[in-house]
Amino acid sequence: MKLIVGLGNPGDFYADSRHNIGFSVIRALSKGLKAPLKRDKGTFSLSGRAGYAKQSLILAMPLTFMNLSGNAVADLAKKYRIDLNNLLVVCDDLDLEFGRIRIRARGSSGGQRGLASIIEVLGSDKFARLRIGIGRPVKAKEASEYVLSPFTGKEKKQMLKVLSKAQECCETWVNQGITEAMNIFNQRSLVRQESRRTRDKFTH
Repeated sequence: MKLIVGLGNPGDFYADSRHNIGFSVIRALSKGLKAPLKRDKGTFSLSGRAGYAKQSLILAMPLTFMNLSGNAVADLAKKYRIDLNNLLVVCDDLDLEFGRIRIRARGSSGGQRGLASIIEVLGSDKFARLRIGIGRPVKAKEASEYVLSPFTGKEKKQMLKVLSKAQECCETWVNQGITEAMNIFNQRSLVRQESRRTRDKFTH
C-alpha cells in the first residue's frame, strides 16, 4: 500500500491559494483514478482509495491546517500501515520558479511548514516529497501573505499543465519508483519549456 498526501489548508477561504497546490494535485489524481475523497475516520483527513499499476493507493488531504500536517500524516500512516518508503508528500515550494516540479527521496523541510510538521511528528525525513514551484513575489510582499494569495491570470492558464505533470510524476513514483521519477521529472520549468517551444516554432 502506498500513500500520497497533498498539503494545504481546509476551507473555502484558502481554496485557490498557492499554498494549496498540494490539495489541487490530490484532487486531480482523485478525478483521474476515480477515487472520490471522503472523510477518513480517525485521521483528520479526506481520503480516497485507488488502484494503479497493480498497487493499492491511498490519496489524502489533511484537514488540520498546514502547520499541523504531521498529525494527520502520522494517523494515516498508522491506520494504513504505511512504511516511510511508501509515502509521498506533495507541497508548494517558494524557492522553485512557478511551474517547476522536483521530487526527492528525503531531505529537510526547506522552510515548508507542512513538511516541517511531518518530519517532526514522524521523527524522520526519509520519505519522498514532490515540491511544486510557486515562485517568490516580485514585490516586497511577505512570504506568508504571498503563499495565501491566488495565482495570477497568466499562472492560472498554465495550471492545467503543471497539475498534469505533477500527476504524471506521482503515478511514475507509484509504478516505477523514486529513482525513475527523479530522472524523468526533475527538469526545468514547464513554463520555460513552453516558451522555448513557441520561440523555436517561429524561428525555424
